[in-house]
Amino acid sequence: MDVVSNMLSLLGGLSLFLYGMHLMGEGLEKRAGNRLKGILARLTSNRFRALLLGGAVTALIQSSSAVTVMAVGFVNSGLMTLSQVIGIIMGANIGTTVTAWLTGLTQLEGEGVALQLFKPSTFAPILAVVGVSFCLFSKRESRRTTGTILLGFSVLIFGMDAMSAAAKPLAANPSFGEVLLWFQNPLLGVLAGAVVTAILQSSSASVGILQALSGAGQLTVGAAVPIVMGQNIGTCVTTLLSAVGATRNAKRTAILHLYFNLIGTAILLTAFWLVRSFLFVSVMEQPISAFGIALVHTLFNVLCTAILFPFSSLLERLAVRTVAGESAEREAQSVLDERLLAAPALAVARSRAVAEEMARLSVENVREAFGLLRDFSPSRMERLEEGERRVDRMEDEIGSYLIALGSRTVAEQDSLEITALLHWIGDFERISDHALNVAEAAGELAAKGSGLSEEATKDLGVILAALEEILTLSLRAFCEGEREAAWRVEPLEHVIDGLEREIRAAGIERLRNNRCNIDASFLFSDLLGDLERIGDHCSNVASVCLGLSTGDLRAHEFLQHRRISADSDFEGFYKDYRVKYSRA
Repeated sequence: MDVVSNMLSLLGGLSLFLYGMHLMGEGLEKRAGNRLKGILARLTSNRFRALLLGGAVTALIQSSSAVTVMAVGFVNSGLMTLSQVIGIIMGANIGTTVTAWLTGLTQLEGEGVALQLFKPSTFAPILAVVGVSFCLFSKRESRRTTGTILLGFSVLIFGMDAMSAAAKPLAANPSFGEVLLWFQNPLLGVLAGAVVTAILQSSSASVGILQALSGAGQLTVGAAVPIVMGQNIGTCVTTLLSAVGATRNAKRTAILHLYFNLIGTAILLTAFWLVRSFLFVSVMEQPISAFGIALVHTLFNVLCTAILFPFSSLLERLAVRTVAGESAEREAQSVLDERLLAAPALAVARSRAVAEEMARLSVENVREAFGLLRDFSPSRMERLEEGERRVDRMEDEIGSYLIALGSRTVAEQDSLEITALLHWIGDFERISDHALNVAEAAGELAAKGSGLSEEATKDLGVILAALEEILTLSLRAFCEGEREAAWRVEPLEHVIDGLEREIRAAGIERLRNNRCNIDASFLFSDLLGDLERIGDHCSNVASVCLGLSTGDLRAHEFLQHRRISADSDFEGFYKDYRVKYSRA
C-alpha cells in the first residue's frame, strides 16, 4: 500500500511540476514578447549568432521544444532557410539545460543560513504569495505577467519537492534498486530516457523526474548519463510531429534536429562505453545528485554542439538527402504557420508581415485599375482580377489566423495590434474591391465606346493624382510606421472629398447642358463614388496607425476633432493639398 501511495504522490508531484513549468513558460514568453518580436530582424546566415540566439530564447521561455517547433514554422513560412535554422536548434538544446539547474536547488543540503536562503522550500512560498497577489490585485499587465512567472516557478518547485519526497522511501525498496540496475546497460538507459521524454514531450520534465529519483540515493552516475542522453533524443518527437504536413524544407528541419541528437548521442555514448569498459572509473558507481544530473545534461548538449557545429553543412546535406527533392522546387505553403501560435509575439509579427504584403498588393491593384481607365486591355483586367482574388484569400487567411491567435493568452500590446490588424486587412480588402469596381467601369466605358468628355477626363486626372498620393502615404504609414505620413492622410482625404463633390456637381451640370453622354455620365458618377471610398479607407488605415502608437484605436474620432477645430497642422496640410490638387 505504501508503494501505491508513493506512486500516487509521485504522479501528483509530476502533475504540479508540469503545470508549473507550463505556467512559468507562458509567463516568460509573454514577458519576453517584445524581445521575441525582434528575432526575425536579427536572423542572419551567421550560424554562431543563430546559436547564441537559440540558446537565449530557449532560456527565456524555458522550452527547447517550443523553440524548435517555431523553427519548423519559420522554415515552413519561408522566414528562414534550412542553413539558418541549424544554429537555432543547437542553441535551443543548450538553453533548455537552465531548467535542470533551477530544479536542482530542491536538493540543496546543509544547515548554514546562506544555504537555507537558497533552498526553494524557503523562498518558494514567498514567491507564491507575491505571485498570487500580483495576479489577483494588480491592474498592470506587466505585473500580472510577473506574478504568473513567480506562481509558475513556485508550483514547479512544490511539484519537484513532492516528487523528491515520494522518491525517498523507494531507497528502502529492493525492487526499485533492481530496476535501476537495468539502466547500467547504456542502451537500455538511452531507450528509457527517450521513451519517457517522448511521452511527456519535454526533456526538462523528464530530467526533473530523474532529479527527483536521484533523491533516493540509488541512481548512479553510470545509469544516469545514458538516460540523460536518451532524453535529448526523445524531445525530437515534438518537432517531428510538428513537421507533419509541412513543406519539404520544414520536414528537413525536424530531421536535422533528430540527426543532431542521434549523432551526438552515438559519439558520446561510444566514448562513455569506452571509459566504462577500458578505463573503469569508480565514480560511475557513485550516487548522482540533482546538480550532478544538471551538469551531465549541460555537458552533453555543450559537447554535442562543440563536436557537430563545425559540420553544420554536412548535417544540412544529410537532412536534404533524407527528405528527397530539389531545394529550389516551389511548394504550396501557408503564408501563416500555426506552429508560430505557440509564441504569440512572433505570430503577431508574422501576421503583420503578411498583412503588409496584402496591403502592397491592394495598392498595386488600385494602380492597375487606374491604368485601365487610361488604356483598357483584357489581359490587364485578368491580371487585376487575379490580384483581387489573392487579396480576398489573404484577408480570409490572416483574419482566421488572428482570431485563433486572439483566443490565446497574449500581451496587452499584442492584443491591441491584433485588433489593429483586423481593421487594416478589412480596409485594404475593401480598397482592392473598389479597384475592381473602377476597372469594371473602365471596361464598360471601353465596351460602349462612350468616352468621357475632355472636362471629365481632366477632372478624373486630378482626383487620380490625389488618390495616388494618399495611397502612397497610407502604405508608408502602415508598412514603415511613418507618423508624418499618417498625419497627412486625413487632410488629403478631406481634399479628395471636396474634389469628388465638385467634380460630381460639374458632371451634373454638363449633363443638363447636353455636353456629355448620359451613359458615360452615370458610369462616371459610380466611378467617383468608388474613388472617394478608396480615400475613406486610406483615412481609416492612417487613423489606426496613429491609434496603435497611442494605445487608443479610436484615433479616427481625434482626427475628426482636428478637422472640426481647425488644428493648425491640419489646416496647413489641407491648404497645401487644396492648391496642389485644384481643378483650375
